Amino acid sequence: MKLEEAHYIGYITKTKGLKGELQLYFEYDAPELLDLDVVFAEINGKMVPFFVSTYKLQNNSTGNFYFDDVDHIDKAQVLVKKKIYIPLDKMPDREDEDFHYNDLVGFTVSDETHGELGEILEVNEYPQQFVATVSFKSKEVLFPLNEDMIIEIDEDKQTLLVDLPEGLLDLYLNN
Repeated sequence: MKLEEAHYIGYITKTKGLKGELQLYFEYDAPELLDLDVVFAEINGKMVPFFVSTYKLQNNSTGNFYFDDVDHIDKAQVLVKKKIYIPLDKMPDREDEDFHYNDLVGFTVSDETHGELGEILEVNEYPQQFVATVSFKSKEVLFPLNEDMIIEIDEDKQTLLVDLPEGLLDLYLNN
């Protein structure tokens, strides 16, 4: 499987106990809807499958997982901080109007003042907000995605029009 055929759902935060149990932090907003019989970890640029033997979801966007063939803390430790994906065909069906900020990856961003900024490379969820990353003038620029800054989202043209705070781009370009 290739990275383009997968959807990022979270990452391994830590091991638990000595028998290979791992904690996964979900950056996907509804992990209970996911088909988690097999997940993929990105290891050295390759998508490596891990078959889930058991898991238990927690209320704090985490879950405790046991993978087949990961039966010792030493085998589990190498997976800590690895990004976890599921195949696109295992993603739950969504209603057409069910739009998430993560859907903006690949959209072209334009600012009212500065014009076109570039393509959204990734969207990360932080406590209280989502943050988009764009490569603008060879610099990585991060800006929050919220209703105050977003003017228009055109899903058909895959464009996003924003009104960034004055000086935000200067912070990135002047360093």
